[in-house]
Amino acid sequence: MTQSFDRWNYYLYRNAMRFDGLPHEEQKLSKESYRNLLFGKALFVRNTYDFDCKEETSFWYLIKDSFTPLEELPSKKRLKIKNALSLFDFQLVDKKVLYDHDFVEHYKESLDLRHEKNKQDFIDDLYFYLDHENCEYWACFAKDTHDFAGFAINYVSDNACDYKITCILPQYQANALHTYYGLFYAMNEHYLGQKHFKYVTDGSRTITEHSGIQDYLTQNFNFRKAYCRLEIHYRWWMKIAVNLLYPFRNIITFPRVKAVLNMEAMQRGAK
Repeated sequence: MTQSFDRWNYYLYRNAMRFDGLPHEEQKLSKESYRNLLFGKALFVRNTYDFDCKEETSFWYLIKDSFTPLEELPSKKRLKIKNALSLFDFQLVDKKVLYDHDFVEHYKESLDLRHEKNKQDFIDDLYFYLDHENCEYWACFAKDTHDFAGFAINYVSDNACDYKITCILPQYQANALHTYYGLFYAMNEHYLGQKHFKYVTDGSRTITEHSGIQDYLTQNFNFRKAYCRLEIHYRWWMKIAVNLLYPFRNIITFPRVKAVLNMEAMQRGAK
């Protein structure tokens, strides 16, 4: 379950403390700070800092820091985006619009996860960002029927934006519709082209390997890696457990344990 701790601007995310803000705002934690964060259900603190540094490190955020107009894109991508824009409306809306269209049930249906517990984790994340004062909401509607086709929840702060959750309903994901092309183009145009934000991001390097969205954004919208430093601060017994299990990380299959060991490998420099 996700829980916020405003005192340090960190929140509890699946037993880990993570920064509640944009990556350029996070600073290196002092020993006193991360020790204060290790309480309750928190097993470790993830700290990223030195955002968009010049050195190629083992951890990064995927970002886009300039808008690419439609006419400057390759012809195949232009056609896909134009097709999506002709079929769908992509709108910045009040979150009430999402509730009115029962978007939580749609989100559950769209999740292709093996375990119901993992699905509940994603639903918990969804509700966390719904209640966040810094989030903005997008809705996608089919132009011919006005049916609800998808949504996005974005975290906005200090002239930057994090695309936290994007969801197109399964029946609108067919390649011929190119709905995701339209959604990301519309959001990029709004935040980068119209509001001139410093950057948009789709989050950090994935540790769960559950999604191919970052490859999609790199290949189709020229997102790039903004390298940074990663430090993980564990509870003392958690650190012992990680060190004992680390040599077996490639054969461990339990998702949460594997995710922690993947992140530990990145802290140690795995690229």
